Amino acid sequence: MSITRRRAAVLGSPIAHSLSPDLHRAAYAELGLQDWSYERFDVDEAALPGFVEGLDPSWAGLSLTMPLKRAVIPLLDGISDTAASVETVNTVVFTEDGRRLGDNTDIPGMIAALHERGVEKVESAAVLGAGATASSALAALAEICTGPVTAYVRSAARADEMRGWGERLGVEVRIADWATAGEALHAPLVIATTPAGTTDALAGSVPAAPGTLFDVLYEPWPTALASRWAATGAGVVGGLDLLVHQAVLQVEQMTGLDAPLAVMRAAGEQALATRERQ
Repeated sequence: MSITRRRAAVLGSPIAHSLSPDLHRAAYAELGLQDWSYERFDVDEAALPGFVEGLDPSWAGLSLTMPLKRAVIPLLDGISDTAASVETVNTVVFTEDGRRLGDNTDIPGMIAALHERGVEKVESAAVLGAGATASSALAALAEICTGPVTAYVRSAARADEMRGWGERLGVEVRIADWATAGEALHAPLVIATTPAGTTDALAGSVPAAPGTLFDVLYEPWPTALASRWAATGAGVVGGLDLLVHQAVLQVEQMTGLDAPLAVMRAAGEQALATRERQ
């Protein structure tokens, strides 16, 4: 495979916190891709069209974070079925013939992170939150959950959104009020998709023998909920697990090479440890 100088980057706003450069650069180094670079750019929805139009043929791909995961779709020549299922793109690959193709690696990344911890199938699950990440969680659960998913939400509008995603994805979604979120912790699999601090008050409600917790945050880590969960000896999947697995898929799509999972995880762990010391 002939590799020439290629560029990739992560876009979003804010973006300074992103670990993606650490993961992708570690992969490039391990794979011997000395002529590849990976940067971060603070780009909002208004600036996105101009940024994409200004890219030259040296660009291999883009990683996208909020608020661009849906805003990018009209700028693309096509998106995968996975991305279409939740109308969310976090990966853009530029083909040799100049096409821009979008994909969502968050969904298979979630599934891979759960499989890595031994979670192959569950009879039911609970989702805390109802944002964009929650829709990806429902798409992942469509693959591994054989029964109902209870979504704990704060508003009727969010409830309607989650019901809609469930119908679209073929998942039986039951709605519960956030005030009863402590009940979620008894599910075989709990996926927390809320911002930092939101689930802290639930830590005291963790049962003595819980199932598996998937908390999508990676900073700060561990969250109060994840810490209490781990103390019981039960399984905990964290946001870094998700970030690494979805980044592995991005690297493979952009480079055409097998990505070094262990090397990328180590790079992420080191980057987080460095931040904690600062």
